[in-house]
Amino acid sequence: MSSGIDADIALDAAVVLSLGMNRLLGRGAGAAGRGAEALAALAAGRAEARAAALAEVESQERALREVVERNARIAALAETRAKIGADVALPEQWTPGEQSAEELTAWCAAADRALDEAERRLSEHLAAQVSAQLFAVPAEGLTAGAGKSAPPPAEAGDVRRDLERIMTRLLPDAADEERRAVAEAAALLSGAGTAEEAESVLQEVRLRIQAANRRTEERRAEERRRAAERDAAEQAEAERRYVLDSITAAFEDMGYEVHAGFETLTAEDGTVTLTKGAWPDHSVRMRVDDAAHVRASMVRERPAESEDDRRVDVEREREWCAAFEAARERLAGAGIRSDVSWRLEPGVRELPVSARPRQTRARAGQRERHRERHN
Repeated sequence: MSSGIDADIALDAAVVLSLGMNRLLGRGAGAAGRGAEALAALAAGRAEARAAALAEVESQERALREVVERNARIAALAETRAKIGADVALPEQWTPGEQSAEELTAWCAAADRALDEAERRLSEHLAAQVSAQLFAVPAEGLTAGAGKSAPPPAEAGDVRRDLERIMTRLLPDAADEERRAVAEAAALLSGAGTAEEAESVLQEVRLRIQAANRRTEERRAEERRRAAERDAAEQAEAERRYVLDSITAAFEDMGYEVHAGFETLTAEDGTVTLTKGAWPDHSVRMRVDDAAHVRASMVRERPAESEDDRRVDVEREREWCAAFEAARERLAGAGIRSDVSWRLEPGVRELPVSARPRQTRARAGQRERHRERHN
């Protein structure tokens, strides 16, 4: 393990779920609550207690995601309501807190009913708008062209009712161009002089509504896909930050200092530097990739010039080997399992020389930042 080590990382399910809950609740990353209980049960070998705690975390996290989805639907319908000027009641968005999974699930069920009713009423409002525009002057609205006569009033009323019934099938959040296409088809009723011609126009309206709804559903699916991608990216970043915080805490507790832009890992290459006060000529470069892989290499700050320097190298490598194994045990307690896939024994090859000068930072400042991240 002298100048290099590769290890695969796997986060415990309790950590992953807890990080997801913390993100949804707007809190800082870190296993908490029942997630921490599941980790404690794992460490104590209490399989039954761990299973119960983990099941509760899973239920809570799943319920929180359902709430987020309903909140997104409420926001989308509120935007549609404002666009078409409808007076339709919508449920208030829910701000998740310490509610139980059962309470959140019950709210989601009630919200679904209210949102389905709101969507129906928005579609009815949109249908009435189009119908009112077309039938503002019923006698003229259905006047035939030269040589044709307008349908009798009873028939005009039937056409209007049929149009409104068909128009209610149009999803209220259809795009403006989709609504215009449907309205243009409906406007052809002004040239329909017979019931057969009116029915032909209504059939065209049906077809355009079907096409509009299909494209609207495709847009909704694309929006859900993008939201899922954003959620996955945020979860991956939360997991990597958790791993980095845990690694920092483990090595700081063992007397190491962590340097090199730890706060900007998401924008940089994910590399940190570990040093010790008793290591004037040595440091360890460590990189965490996507909370799934860790690489570490011991380097020299200046070239070795003597056999004594090389002897010290081997001592430092052995010290680092022991520290890494101790850190692995600490990380396991935090729900981070690591499996070493490659290593070198101390003294197998000469240590490489660092291409960058060591950056230093007060250890007290590091610990303060670490505490802030977890508060």
